Amino acid sequence: MGRNQHVVHACQGGWNVRGENSKRVTVHTSTKAEATRIARTISRNQNSELFIHGMDGRIQSRDSHGHDPHPPRG
Repeated sequence: MGRNQHVVHACQGGWNVRGENSKRVTVHTSTKAEATRIARTISRNQNSELFIHGMDGRIQSRDSHGHDPHPPRG
């Protein structure tokens, strides 16, 4: 399983995609939508979680692409 991916607002403007616990940015984009699309692709390929943060840094939403600690019952 790969690293969880985070979409976060960049201090210099735009949005970053960053692997969990990584100091390096994977991708920098000008829009949140583009960063989310890229991060979702990475997350799916790595069977990891995707966390999308707002401008304030709080998690707004998340997607599970593989390991879900609380899968839906059905």
